Amino acid sequence: MKILLAHNFYQSSSPSGEDIVYRAEVDLLRHKGIDVVTYERSNDELSECSRRKTAVSAVWSRTAYDEVTDLIKKEKPEIAHFHNIWYLISPSAYLACRTAGLPIVQTLHNFRMFCANGLLLRNGKVCEECVGKLPWRGVVYGCFRNSRLYSVPVVASEVMQKLKRIWTGTVDAYISMTKFGRQKFIQCGLPDDRVYVKPNFLADPPAPNYAAGEYALYLGRLSEEKGVEVLLDAAKHSNGPSAEVKIKIVGDGPLMERLRRRCLDEGMSHVEILGRKSHSECMDLLMHARFLVLPSICYENFPLAIREAYACGKPVIASRLGAMAEIVQDKHTGLLFNPGDGDDLAEKMRWMTENEEACIEMGKNARGEFESKYATERNFAILMEIYHKVLSK
Repeated sequence: MKILLAHNFYQSSSPSGEDIVYRAEVDLLRHKGIDVVTYERSNDELSECSRRKTAVSAVWSRTAYDEVTDLIKKEKPEIAHFHNIWYLISPSAYLACRTAGLPIVQTLHNFRMFCANGLLLRNGKVCEECVGKLPWRGVVYGCFRNSRLYSVPVVASEVMQKLKRIWTGTVDAYISMTKFGRQKFIQCGLPDDRVYVKPNFLADPPAPNYAAGEYALYLGRLSEEKGVEVLLDAAKHSNGPSAEVKIKIVGDGPLMERLRRRCLDEGMSHVEILGRKSHSECMDLLMHARFLVLPSICYENFPLAIREAYACGKPVIASRLGAMAEIVQDKHTGLLFNPGDGDDLAEKMRWMTENEEACIEMGKNARGEFESKYATERNFAILMEIYHKVLSK
């Protein structure tokens, strides 16, 4: 089997979760002896483009159409699998594949097809006003980068593709990472018989460390949707005479300086903001943590930090929201708290700190969950099954 894998990188200097998943999938397929041809673009190219050109590319990229067409003629793949297509690949690459008679698979990393910011989030709360509808409200609310001007080309592209039935009439199979995501994408308008579930995976996982560490750990982008402010709300109330909850925050993003100022102003000396770390450094921090905290206020699709925590044998405290409430099994592989509720999060953190044996047991359950669902072999089998189903049609 020869597969064309295509992906549009966000920023070469700061790989996104989608970039990491794409790279891992390419490596996995090649490791398994699959012949993989790649087509890659990067939004770094946009720095030299005008806003008008960017808008046109998001709707239809002639360059991508021509390059994918030439690549198909040269390499003759049997199936095309797309990850991120925004903004330089665009749905024009789908037509190139269709013209060549190539079946198409699309991995769904976010809600970009139906939501201007891709998160179904507005003003710090879940928003589904565009679910199952034309997303023109994204311009009214300025959902992309909090700007009506920047939202126009994004929404124009989404409306155009929906009216032309690109999503429902062109793609043969969609891959969602969770059952929750699958149902939400179906509500957005995708055909239910074409949306499959395949979670993320982690190649070469470390041996688990079940020993309870001395700190809680946050890994992720420091931005509004990740709920880091909620974690600081909890940090103000998580310390007491019976248990002191130390917190390490790892990541970078637009809230970095604000979070640091707040910790200083409010005297939260038990919170340490470490900034960006390499993947190996993050895994080492996880191995010595007591548990991972995931306080996101958006639905999420499949946070990579959960699979990494599970691989390390660490439980997760997460928002009772969206895919997180599916992946984290309350009181089995971790604890769930009410989204945006710092007091509830503080209570769960205190409980996890005070109940060491229960925390370790949840970590063992988490590792078991990883081995049964998120290991390489299982993931490869699911992916190949999807490819074969598409090809058989």
